[in-house]
Amino acid sequence: MNIRPKSECKWDAVSLGEIMLRLDPGEGRVRTARSFRVWEGGGEYNVTRGLKRCFGLDTAVVTGIPENDVGYLLLDFLYQGGVDTSHVKWFPFDGIGRDVRVGLNFTERGFGVRGALGVSDRANSAASKLKKGDINWKKIFEDEGARWFHCGGIFAALSDTTPDVVLEAMEAARKAGTIISYDLNFRPSLWKAIGGTRRAMEVNREIAKYVDVMLGNEEDFTAALGFEVEGIGEDVTGIEVDKFKNMIRRVVKEFPNFQAVATTLREVRSATVNDWGAILYSGGEFYESQHRAELDILDRVGGGDSFASGLIYGFLSDKSPQQCVDYGAAHGALAMTTPGDTSMASLKEVEKIMSGGSARVDR
Repeated sequence: MNIRPKSECKWDAVSLGEIMLRLDPGEGRVRTARSFRVWEGGGEYNVTRGLKRCFGLDTAVVTGIPENDVGYLLLDFLYQGGVDTSHVKWFPFDGIGRDVRVGLNFTERGFGVRGALGVSDRANSAASKLKKGDINWKKIFEDEGARWFHCGGIFAALSDTTPDVVLEAMEAARKAGTIISYDLNFRPSLWKAIGGTRRAMEVNREIAKYVDVMLGNEEDFTAALGFEVEGIGEDVTGIEVDKFKNMIRRVVKEFPNFQAVATTLREVRSATVNDWGAILYSGGEFYESQHRAELDILDRVGGGDSFASGLIYGFLSDKSPQQCVDYGAAHGALAMTTPGDTSMASLKEVEKIMSGGSARVDR
């Protein structure tokens, strides 16, 4: 993979996406909560935040935020995350959020037989109002320089204008020689009222033509790109991995621009116990991370995003493909041991997990 050198780029990675406030009832339920803990999160942003806070890279985010105190609360979270906000587009506030607002995501973690639950309240978010021409992509990719650009199917599903913003950004990134990654991240609730799976496939297949590194699980590739994995249910485990590999071979045959394809391998035993692993296709070969049976989960939200940031860190640091998928799987596993959407792990902790370190107390 021909990645631009750091010497000619201000940014190691830039992401484009919506950032929401997550309202977390802790051990309780959304439907009966009397208080919530607030976090920030968003599929695309989580990746660049992980690259900054865990891996120490220089990252920026492109998003939209309304000019009101809720928007400033979100900005305060972004400051803590360390991701640069100089390319945020601020939208005037209309007084009641009729035109633009901060999206909210009510999320409970689940426990045992009760699965995690997410209830989005994000219509008319500022990020969904972004349109072609709003962002100076030439400044980002050519004048300042960016080694990597990341976006995903969540942002592409937000409105009629966001797919055009994705394509505009990718065209500029490709012109500048920036590597492009994309997480399909299919969410049925986002596509439900705007054409469903048919529209999701139409949008994502067009975007896929510009992508160098494609991320997604079996549902993503089926619903968003139209590639079915025969005989596979919700989870990819055991011998079924071979069927998933065959699907990836079909994917890269149709989209030869994909230099790498990666996915997490998860079997949900319960909300708090998952089997966890990952697979990477790169250079015509498959690389699998260590499979972790019965991994204890505190909060599964953001595990896939943290996998993506570990994987991207590996590529940006010129690691081997095996190391790349190992960084991703270890970082994703650690991210699910803490609350909130974003990673609280350190590079030292990630590399300890990669080397087989135990969970004994560290004093």
